[in-house]
Amino acid sequence: MPEIKNELQNIILGNEQISNKSQLKAIQHFLRRNEEIDYESPNKKSIKREEEKYILSFAAARNLFYPSEIPEETFLAEGAEQKVYRYDHFQVIKTNNSIFYETWLDYFNNLLLHNYFFPAAAYRFMGFKVLYNKLFAVVQQDFINATEPTDINAVKQFLAYNGFKNIRNNDYYNVELGVIFEDLHDENVLSRNQVLFFIDTVFYLTEEFFN
Repeated sequence: MPEIKNELQNIILGNEQISNKSQLKAIQHFLRRNEEIDYESPNKKSIKREEEKYILSFAAARNLFYPSEIPEETFLAEGAEQKVYRYDHFQVIKTNNSIFYETWLDYFNNLLLHNYFFPAAAYRFMGFKVLYNKLFAVVQQDFINATEPTDINAVKQFLAYNGFKNIRNNDYYNVELGVIFEDLHDENVLSRNQVLFFIDTVFYLTEEFFN
């Protein structure tokens, strides 16, 4: 587990040179290193508004706006945090306004953690888009066709084996990693041929993660 924590800390806090293909990491790095944003401030709403100003400028400079319209006829589903659209026969795109996160940095940290733990259902960042006067991130993900209902007990057993303790309902915590993992109901975890696919994750980092 210490080795995994070191790997995660390097992913979240690493200052390694970022390739042009690592747009997701580049944005996370930009937000983390932007000294004008005080992430220790108790006024998280103010921080998020400032983040969005910087993101819009950064996206314009780096050509990071999603260039295409998203046809409403491709709409598949929606939750509190995002809408899901069919992209093609094998992939979906999701628009997310980071409502579950106090800051945009938290949202991008979540994407990086998801891709580390669940590469079979990895997110690919496609760009930003302004919809209804709100900023959204557009991500792409492979379409997972479930073949049977998800067994929540199997989810609990899988996560317990990997050090995540069930703390309430569908929420978990890994004390060794300092990582909270929430909202793991049967619409966010799919089962295909008895294999679990975590398609919508909500990770949060605690103070213990940085120690």
